[in-house]
Amino acid sequence: MKGADDFVICCRGQADAAMDAVRSRMRKLKLTINEEKTQIRRLPEESFDFLGYTFGRCYSAKGVRYIGQRPSRKKIQAICRRISEWTDLRWCWLDVDEQVGRLNQMMVGWANYFCQGPVSYAYRRITNHARERLRRWLSRKHKQQGRGYTHFPDQYLHATLGLTQLRLCDRNIPWATA
Repeated sequence: MKGADDFVICCRGQADAAMDAVRSRMRKLKLTINEEKTQIRRLPEESFDFLGYTFGRCYSAKGVRYIGQRPSRKKIQAICRRISEWTDLRWCWLDVDEQVGRLNQMMVGWANYFCQGPVSYAYRRITNHARERLRRWLSRKHKQQGRGYTHFPDQYLHATLGLTQLRLCDRNIPWATA
């Protein structure tokens, strides 16, 4: 039998009945459910991760609670880890423009996928990490002492070198103006 993977069922108060119905339907389709990974979550008290997002309680800018999604902590840590790997000492032979281009491509690609829900915290964290790592990389490349804050300030990294600063552009999101 083949296994089905990656789906979520949302229901109000009938989780056990819904789970029984899904099991029955899967048996008819000759598919199996991985019982070890199958979970029932009670929102908004609990949250769950699915396809890189954490679903659960979120807060609007005005403090209003709602159930929504945000990039998962694991995915934020993973992109920061990749940025760290790409700005490691072994990459100092790269041209600065090439290195900034690689970082930009990685960050923009990540942000294009993770653009749903409250993302400003994630974007800020990733941008700050990229700045810090690029500064250290530039300092090592140019044999500068310290972490590079005085030689490579934010303005230089973004305006001169062109490092992307991840920001949410609400104007481009259809539902932001509704």
